[in-house]
Amino acid sequence: MKVITCIEDLRVLHQRRVPRMFYDYAESGSWTQSTFRRNAEVFSEIQLRQRVAKDISQRSIEGQMLGETWAMPVALAPTGLTGMQHANGEILAAQAAEAFGVPFTLSTMSICSIEDVAANTQKPFWFQLYVMKDREFISALIQRAKAANCSALVLTLDLQIIGQRHKDVKNQMTAPPKLTLTNLINMATKPRWCMGMLATRRHSFGNVVGHAKGVENLTSLSEWSAEQLDPALSWDDVAWVQEQWGGKLILKGIMDSEDAGIAAGLGVDAIIVSNHGGRQLDGAPASMDVLPDVIDAVAGRCEVWLDGGIRSGQDVFKAKAMGAEGTLIGKAFLNGLGALGKIGVTQCLEIIAKELDLTMAFCGKTKLSEVGGDVIWRG
Repeated sequence: MKVITCIEDLRVLHQRRVPRMFYDYAESGSWTQSTFRRNAEVFSEIQLRQRVAKDISQRSIEGQMLGETWAMPVALAPTGLTGMQHANGEILAAQAAEAFGVPFTLSTMSICSIEDVAANTQKPFWFQLYVMKDREFISALIQRAKAANCSALVLTLDLQIIGQRHKDVKNQMTAPPKLTLTNLINMATKPRWCMGMLATRRHSFGNVVGHAKGVENLTSLSEWSAEQLDPALSWDDVAWVQEQWGGKLILKGIMDSEDAGIAAGLGVDAIIVSNHGGRQLDGAPASMDVLPDVIDAVAGRCEVWLDGGIRSGQDVFKAKAMGAEGTLIGKAFLNGLGALGKIGVTQCLEIIAKELDLTMAFCGKTKLSEVGGDVIWRG
């Protein structure tokens, strides 16, 4: 087997082993994909100061998120259909994150349910919430997250409508996949993936099917999903969720300083600067582009984290240098999961940790808490 040295190696293997529709779902953006590409490209524009003759013999990349100390300030982001990248994917990713010592976030649109993940992990995980029109279902979903001992709720605000994602439309992406001739031919070339899927009962949205009113099968799920996203979502709904949840609340999808100021004023614990991986508004800036303005607007009232484009430990370091207190990875851990399952997620985290540590050392720092704007080369 090819030696895995970086996230790109995992991505190549992911593409080889997972059906096209699910690989494309993870590795593509909306419309022209300009924002999808910009998310990653912006990191290459930031150059670092290499320092020498400093004592870097004792180093730590530990970081704080929500008042807890983690192996590094990197959380696994909520990603839909994770269990279609690899059988039981959410469970495996949560177990890998738990063992490594970083947070895992379960998506509302996961294949494995909240209860599935809770039954197969030892420590609390985070749960991501979409606010649907069916508030009774959402209220029950919040209660299920409480019952599963989830330690934080991540409320995503940027999916009131779905972005124009050409590849998903062309691939007729569904979970489970439609058995068209094209899909059957493609799946036949992915025997490892097929064997895994045949061995599990988890093939559709575990948090929804059998829980949302009238959703009992794939047909009813498709109809429900198409009409449940709520374009009327407002800050009043955020306050309602806050009241329903009563615990640590994180808002995801903030890309504007004015919105950041409103969010911080609600007393939330953290906000995530994120453009949904470039999958919503194409033509928007990269998450990193707006990070400084968001930090200024928040003015220390809550933690500010960055999501989007992180493919290496050096990207994590640069985000930290630009002021992000925490980071999230989505595509990178999906590459690991699709490539090698649980072992691949662990390898992804190990790669990022090693790259983060090496970058910190070359910049003459021994603790991630010491990293700030002084490590950036200004020219």
